[in-house]
Amino acid sequence: MEEVSPRRYGEGLGEGANSVLGKTRLILEAFQLDDTDLSLSELSRRTGISKASVHRLSQELLEWGMLERSGAEYRLGMRAFELGARVPRFRVLRDAVRPFMENLHHATKETVHLVVRDGLEIMYIEKIAATSQATKPSRIAGRMPLHCTATGKVLLAYSAPTLLDEVLARPLERLTPSTVTLPGMLREQIRKIRASGHAIELEETAIGYCSVAVPIFGSSGLLLGALSITAPTFRADTTKYAAALAEVIRKVAATGQIN
Repeated sequence: MEEVSPRRYGEGLGEGANSVLGKTRLILEAFQLDDTDLSLSELSRRTGISKASVHRLSQELLEWGMLERSGAEYRLGMRAFELGARVPRFRVLRDAVRPFMENLHHATKETVHLVVRDGLEIMYIEKIAATSQATKPSRIAGRMPLHCTATGKVLLAYSAPTLLDEVLARPLERLTPSTVTLPGMLREQIRKIRASGHAIELEETAIGYCSVAVPIFGSSGLLLGALSITAPTFRADTTKYAAALAEVIRKVAATGQIN
């Protein structure tokens, strides 16, 4: 497992870092996507909180069900999953789109993703693939930068221009040799996406794979997320995928289930 760097105590929390809630947040957010169990020492290292405080707060989180014990170590509990599943906008969107995702996967035999934006990242909230093997980082709850994924690019294209400015205010991370890291090139991609209605990403996140994505809007016109098809580059038919995705979005809109 890749080592997670220690977190400077209170990083990102401001004055709230010294509150019980702030420390609790640090403990829960110490768990990464690939983590199963973490020791008390590792939780202390990652959060910058003393072992005594981590131990005390962990006992309360155990009682709440947000954490569970695994021998001498800790893992996220069922209560955390239960609360996450209750988030209305994710649940409604996922439930409305999933039947269409299944049909899309059956028709193309390729991987279908449903994502939402969280800050400057996309988060995968549903995935249908040919195998049950979860591949990082597109497993459910996985995250990727906006600038290099087809779904992220299409969300950038249909969000307020200030979001693209915010992305470009930071260095663009390079994931592969094909990742677009020049601001002018990304702006040009976004312009073309607005004109075509879909985004195409070629080996920017993983060598040998490409994706096509379209935006999902609610009945009120609010941008809710994005839907994509990902396939090995050698057999991908991006024109076919773009048409299939556009048809799915029309059908989803016709149901009136999301707003």
